[in-house]
Amino acid sequence: MTIRTQYDADLAALKTAVAEMGQCAADAVEAALEALCTADADGAASIVKGDGRINSMQRDIEHRCMTLLLRQQPVAQVKGGVHLGGVGGCMTLLLRQQPVAGDLRRISTAMKIVTDIERIGDHAADIAEIIPHLAASRKAGDPAVSDAIRMGQKAHKMLLDALDALTGEDEPAAQKVIAADDEVDYDFNAIKHTLAAEIAADPAKVDAALDLLMVIKYLERIGDHAVNLAEWVEFVRTGRYQNEAMF
Repeated sequence: MTIRTQYDADLAALKTAVAEMGQCAADAVEAALEALCTADADGAASIVKGDGRINSMQRDIEHRCMTLLLRQQPVAQVKGGVHLGGVGGCMTLLLRQQPVAGDLRRISTAMKIVTDIERIGDHAADIAEIIPHLAASRKAGDPAVSDAIRMGQKAHKMLLDALDALTGEDEPAAQKVIAADDEVDYDFNAIKHTLAAEIAADPAKVDAALDLLMVIKYLERIGDHAVNLAEWVEFVRTGRYQNEAMF
């Protein structure tokens, strides 16, 4: 096996590891929504316990990325005896190396997106920790909880679609994820106003309202992280991020 063939195999393994981590986080979000729907305290506890696996996957991927970068052994460019220095200069030199610029974009993207995926796992665990309190304070079929679950299902779909867009390096699909965030934000504001009215009508319900407010805030943040994932698709393909050339 040539060095390049091994490198390609390692890049493919990195892509698979990122996809597996993303699916693990998506499964945690789905499980949190199911536990929220059924007021399943035991299921919620399992989600919290399982968050450590996502954290471990993040560390493994970061290690893989650094190993792949270091194995490139890029040569420093010198002009007039002066290195083109600084962190920004170093990254620019790395990413401009040909023919491996695409490889380095994929590695640097993996290093970025695992942070978002890890935060999504954290938010699923955060929601799970609130579920026992909600189960004690809100009746089955509570309209606000039902609205939160529907909002969460939209955020979960955004996450799945963002992961698919990353795997396929599909820019049009990524743009659809970004556009879908407006609907999640709308739902968040609508439920927030409902909860505010609930507190105004009966101040004794403030704790129950605040618990659900935190749940929808975490769901809204999951949607934001899905957008972040989608925005990196353009960079992987073109070297541009948020419509700006990075190198």
